[in-house]
Amino acid sequence: MSDVNTRAILFAQYIIRTKATIRKTAEVFAISKSTVHNDLQKRLVKINKELYTSVKKILDEHFKNKHINGGNATKEKYKQKKH
Repeated sequence: MSDVNTRAILFAQYIIRTKATIRKTAEVFAISKSTVHNDLQKRLVKINKELYTSVKKILDEHFKNKHINGGNATKEKYKQKKH
């Protein structure tokens, strides 16, 4: 198995274990968000479909909630400025 394939599996296992976002995963592994995204979306599906399905569920959940998280972050930002 190539290093790229191993890396994709490591990213997937990390996300499944921690429920981390792509951004957080990229930060932990010191690699770009684009690389993490490409490894998970393009490579992992070819390497291990079962693992891909598990990761996809988590990432879809993050996507569904991102507008809420963004709104809360903005709310906190302005709350901090006020005080």
